[in-house]
Amino acid sequence: MKPSFWKTRPQVGSFTLCAMTTAYLLLVANHAFWTRAAADFKDDHLALGLFATGVTASALALLTLFSAKYITKPVLILFVLTASAASWFTDQFGVVIDREMIRNMMQSTSAETGHLITPRFVLHLALTGLLPSALILWVRIVHRPILSKLLHNTAIITGCLLVLAGSAVSDYKTIAGVSRAHHEIMDPLTPFYAMTSAVRYGVDAMRGPRGAPAPLGADAHRPAGPKPRVTVIIAGETARAEDFSLGGYPVETNPEMKKRGVVYFPQTTSCGTSTAVSLPCMFSNLTRKGYSHDKALERENLLDVLGHAKVAVSWLDNDTGSYKVSDRVPYEFLPKSADPRFCSGGECLDGILLDRMDRWLDQIKGDSVLVLHQLGSHGPAYFARYPEEFRRFKPDCRAEDFGKCTPQEIRNAYDNTILYTDHVVAQVIDKLAARETSLAASVIYLSDHGESLGENGLYLHGAPYLIAPSQQTHVPFLTWIAPDVQKANGFDMACLQASATSPTSHDNLFHSVLGLMDIATTAYEPGLDVFAGCRGEGKVAETVTKGPKLLN
Repeated sequence: MKPSFWKTRPQVGSFTLCAMTTAYLLLVANHAFWTRAAADFKDDHLALGLFATGVTASALALLTLFSAKYITKPVLILFVLTASAASWFTDQFGVVIDREMIRNMMQSTSAETGHLITPRFVLHLALTGLLPSALILWVRIVHRPILSKLLHNTAIITGCLLVLAGSAVSDYKTIAGVSRAHHEIMDPLTPFYAMTSAVRYGVDAMRGPRGAPAPLGADAHRPAGPKPRVTVIIAGETARAEDFSLGGYPVETNPEMKKRGVVYFPQTTSCGTSTAVSLPCMFSNLTRKGYSHDKALERENLLDVLGHAKVAVSWLDNDTGSYKVSDRVPYEFLPKSADPRFCSGGECLDGILLDRMDRWLDQIKGDSVLVLHQLGSHGPAYFARYPEEFRRFKPDCRAEDFGKCTPQEIRNAYDNTILYTDHVVAQVIDKLAARETSLAASVIYLSDHGESLGENGLYLHGAPYLIAPSQQTHVPFLTWIAPDVQKANGFDMACLQASATSPTSHDNLFHSVLGLMDIATTAYEPGLDVFAGCRGEGKVAETVTKGPKLLN
């Protein structure tokens, strides 16, 4: 026998339930959206009202499309749960759930995801997602006969579209102007933008296997040298230039690298604001303006060109993967090792990269490149990214939930991650310097993107590039070149230090590595090589005054 509360369920029409759900979604799950819209329309309250009316009519029309027997409840619950989850990250961190964010989510490890599932998130999901979903399940929907429902729904949808059109034309000049000036205005609208992004990602993923990537730099070659030429590329994670003392940050976060004679490029911008975009982009020969996920997959990348030149390439990963960059080279995902010296909970400290690098160095037989992909400063669990001896800046946030920490505690924890990265990079340099009699070595460190630490209410990363703050796009970039390599290749380090102050970007990595490795190929563009004007005979003085070519 069914419980009495189930027998006495209230009855409600399908359209009425759709209207109530629309109101709930727009009023409860869209604080960030309405806050941004109010700011964009701050000079015209009438236009804001018309804009809100149009958005409401559009949402109601969409939900009414699903007003049909056996469909209404599952779809409305999906909308509510998606809105609940998306609104948490939008409101708490200021992130937008776009297609690249979905791609990042699909690539995330269970450990990384676990840091985001905090008690406050679970409570939020229960109150704003599960509870209203339970109410939707509880009520009894009264459906009209099929023909009547079809006519009724059509009339409502048509009416909503007319309201939308009327709202737009009533003050078209203002609404169109604001929309053009703020292309991102609809991005925080949950769950609609997040669900659209998921569909776009799904369409991409369902395209099936691609053919072999188009060859790139197949003519690559390099002259034989007296000893192997070795470059270690450290792909940083979530390090922002604003917190590097090498670039002028008043807190000493780079004490070890400062002593290693590195060249720091203080005006470097990233290709994206998430690993899913930046990592493939920085290893491709596509510039930021020319980059797309599909284009990158359709052609070979820097690692392939190095392979064509008979350079042995390996990738050691301590992050969430290489996003297909390393598909054609030896690859090791270090968290799988669960090495107790470095790992716990499915994640490892970056010290594991140093440990595995020693093994790699012992096996070098010729020209080689090693990519070390850091976990670096990935949030929100900054405290889990550095060992106890690197807790120099205190008090540091020891929680995954930023709501439990002060802004200064969050900043201290983040700065500790940069301090630990400083140590890791310095150790890489020291390991190579210790083998200078047998290797001609160099190091490049470049972060994939930056991080927001509460500036303008934003946290973490992944903001659409068009509106992303500098904290997410201004990244640290530096190099170390062994003294014997400087001498053998005629590096003028004073020239390099001077030219380093010019703007650089992820666009430069591909060509700079080829130049540093002395690889000749038609895929190489000296204008994008940050070293070209300060290396060898006849150095180009223009590089000192104008800097490397920048296509961002």
